[in-house]
Amino acid sequence: MRDYPGTIVPTGHIEPVPRRIRAFLGGRAVLDTTQARYVWEHPHFPQYYIPLADVAPGLLIDEQHTEQPGQGKPGQGTVRRYGLRVDGTSRPGCARVHAEDAPEGLAGTVRFDWDALDAWFEEDEQVFGHPRSPYTRVDALRSTRTVRVALDGVLLAESSCPVMVFETGLPTRYYLDRTALDFSHLVPSDTVTACPYKGRTTGYWSVRTGGATHPDLAWTYDFPTRQLLPIAGLVAFYNEKVDITIDGRPVPRPDTAFSD
Repeated sequence: MRDYPGTIVPTGHIEPVPRRIRAFLGGRAVLDTTQARYVWEHPHFPQYYIPLADVAPGLLIDEQHTEQPGQGKPGQGTVRRYGLRVDGTSRPGCARVHAEDAPEGLAGTVRFDWDALDAWFEEDEQVFGHPRSPYTRVDALRSTRTVRVALDGVLLAESSCPVMVFETGLPTRYYLDRTALDFSHLVPSDTVTACPYKGRTTGYWSVRTGGATHPDLAWTYDFPTRQLLPIAGLVAFYNEKVDITIDGRPVPRPDTAFSD
């Protein structure tokens, strides 16, 4: 049973994007638009659909591959696949252009694979991982509740001054001072992840208990986005993979694994 609010946006929902969206590859602007559309391909977050007229000319390469309705994303009509070439950099199959049978407002738009481009911007601020949802709220609140984190009966962290991050559709994350952690059980990892609301992680740790090593259970943002500055340098653990109590009461483990 969830102990946090779920997402409420249905798959297929479409809305205008009121922000200027730009994306770059190899130092060149591939797209620059104030007419993008949000499209929810699943309920968790949207994708940007970009008017073809706002993509820099000559960069899309027609791969002569058409997906008929039902082959690609449900309910989005006929899609023609394109590659992207910027100077000496190629990204095959990374763009899908929507035909006239697309839902209202999507005909003549292109949807790029996020990782095919080097950087995306909303206005002049970089966005990481995927587009931000206009229906998602993220709050970082200080608390004096006592948070304990354990695994396999081993205490990993305990703090009475956590910062709690409440993000729509995700379990609450508990960010703790590093002095509250027992680093004798933590092993540094090379993993890096990105979040559109918090930025890019600067550290990950696996957890070693007994003879077992559990990969990538904790992370930190040393330089989060300005909206999430209270978590700078603090460490959080995946609720889904450790045992957490707050003021002595167990926090239910979510059934689904989420990103940080």
